[in-house]
Amino acid sequence: MKAFDTLGLSGELVEAIRQLGFENPTPIQEKAIPMLLQGNADLIGLAQTGTGKTAAFGLPLIELVNENNRATQALVVAPTRELSVQITNDLDRFCKNVKRLNIVTVYGGASISDQIRKIRQGAQIIVATPGRLIDLLSRKVVDLTHIQYVVLDEADEMLNMGFKEDIDEILSTTPGNKKVWLFSATMPREVREIANNYMTNPQELAMEGRQQGNENIDHQFVVVDERDKYLALKRFVDYTPNIFGVIFCRTKMDTQKIAEHLIKDGYNADSLHGDLTQAQRDRVMKNFKNKTLQLLVATDVAARGIDVSNITHVIHMNMPDEMEFYTHRSGRTARAGKKGISLAIVSKKELGRIGQVEKSLKRKFTKVSVPTGDEVCQQKIVGLVQKVKEVEVIDEEIDSFLPEVHHALKDLSKEDIIKRFASIEFNRFLEYYRDARDLNKSDKKSFFDDGASDAAYTTGDRIFINIGKMDGLEKGTLLAMICDYGEVRKDNVGKIDLKGAYSFFEVEKKFTDQIMKGFEGVEVRGRKVRLEMTGGRREKNADDGSGDGGKKRRFSGKKREEFWGGKKKESWGRDKGRRKR
Repeated sequence: MKAFDTLGLSGELVEAIRQLGFENPTPIQEKAIPMLLQGNADLIGLAQTGTGKTAAFGLPLIELVNENNRATQALVVAPTRELSVQITNDLDRFCKNVKRLNIVTVYGGASISDQIRKIRQGAQIIVATPGRLIDLLSRKVVDLTHIQYVVLDEADEMLNMGFKEDIDEILSTTPGNKKVWLFSATMPREVREIANNYMTNPQELAMEGRQQGNENIDHQFVVVDERDKYLALKRFVDYTPNIFGVIFCRTKMDTQKIAEHLIKDGYNADSLHGDLTQAQRDRVMKNFKNKTLQLLVATDVAARGIDVSNITHVIHMNMPDEMEFYTHRSGRTARAGKKGISLAIVSKKELGRIGQVEKSLKRKFTKVSVPTGDEVCQQKIVGLVQKVKEVEVIDEEIDSFLPEVHHALKDLSKEDIIKRFASIEFNRFLEYYRDARDLNKSDKKSFFDDGASDAAYTTGDRIFINIGKMDGLEKGTLLAMICDYGEVRKDNVGKIDLKGAYSFFEVEKKFTDQIMKGFEGVEVRGRKVRLEMTGGRREKNADDGSGDGGKKRRFSGKKREEFWGGKKKESWGRDKGRRKR
């Protein structure tokens, strides 16, 4: 591995990097820095979050920007304000005692007048989110006519967030001879289009094994009932006394709810989501970076740009819909060569996503168990003993108080003192976890599991129904129909897959016959509803007129009522899955 002083950087900048604690460059830095220092080529850098991309483009920028020229020479565009602030902080740290550069961050949610004032003082480098930069361009505050270098950081995420038109507008206002450095974790079609439209013969750096993610991350999952996810989270936190982690949720509501529960239960936690003001976000991030907070509960978008060292755990309360989101989430831990744990707390319905992520990352997830109550209590005792062994004793300050302590404890034996001392912190955990139930669930496939093949169904049937989206159906509507006509509860219905003119749904085998009979004579917009078996094993001699459970079953009996398009039109509610009249 090369050292920083072999990459072509100035001695002053190398020394500044060393003082910040950086010993050796990461792979992306080692390859990108010498290339970018030439200042004459466009670059596409493909690397995951946490691989050192900021220094890969930031160090060359510092070398190339002229500190004596007050014009804006470099522009860095990032998807979120957190990432923009992080990039600016890193650039300021890198150039301290090296160059006097005015680096200005602009993003929404903060005072635009303050940002305008700083830009007018001469911003040689601007780090911006797309929306606020467009605003400043329309006010003619930002002048990009002298731009020499444009950096697009996390380009794939900017496009995922809907900034395609903004990026086009920004790049169209810059000189044609500028150099574009694009960094992205993935290379979807939209990112490739930007490269084709705004870059000239770009050199491409793809980090080997980038799709595998960080090798220092231990990917784990645990299977519990949906209703037990918060209890499982608590047990893992209690079992890991030195945990310092980020907990990811899919929605703002879930983020706020889990953070409130954790705070109520006595944990140092807070939330980070899009509804917070900038002042609130800054306060939360400051507390987390200072480790005043032990647990940060966040949404995917809000957590962009979190650059906090020594995060031990990333915990997923829901598996994200997009593969890139999982990579960005887990990339919060195991930075700078350290190890970390990415733990997914999943229900059976989410097991299919685990397999998909394993396939994409080419990494096997380790199935772990939720600690039992006894295991949590045992770990708490061990942790307490470790604290006692490691506590710093300042003899000269405590010696004067010890005689009174010895006098107060003189009637207690050594064993009694140890028991009472341990019980001070231990009793509440012992009380809470006494007779605690096992939260672990089997990960054996059932008809409720997403992504299971027909052959894997052991407790359910898969049924075809000849109505779909073109009939105005939504999943909630179809679920309500199944529950009403089939006289079953929604818990008896598994995965619903809506198509255009037809759909599929899964049900427990014992309810299949009554559901199919329940739909006899039903019409939707004048069309008879037809159900057929498509998967699972049927019992012979079922009342379908065939005497053969392997054949498809059709119902076209006497019309019972009209649904949609008839005189007896009805509406359907999602709350209880029953008919509203």
